[in-house]
Amino acid sequence: MNSQNLTLVHTGTVIEEDSLTLGDLCRACGTHADWIICLVEESILEPQGKEIRAWRFSGASLIRARSALRLQRDLGVNLAGIALALDLLEELDTLRRTLNHLTIQELGNND
Repeated sequence: MNSQNLTLVHTGTVIEEDSLTLGDLCRACGTHADWIICLVEESILEPQGKEIRAWRFSGASLIRARSALRLQRDLGVNLAGIALALDLLEELDTLRRTLNHLTIQELGNND
């Protein structure tokens, strides 16, 4: 087979809001339920539902859990540090989006 004829194909799953169970989140992150429960106890993740069996997580929770996992695994950050780091990263992202929005508005006003 000629390598020039190969096409890169991306596959994935669309995750709707509040559709992931605890088991789904564990499989997606490659972790045990105990670790996800610790993230909830530290308010790093906020599931919908009162009982653990009824918990539902959003796609944003999956991204946050994977980020938490990388912080712990790669940098050795504890749960309290993970919570702080993720909150600061989200705040930084919000500030960047606001700055970009204001910059675009300013450029539009200069035309």
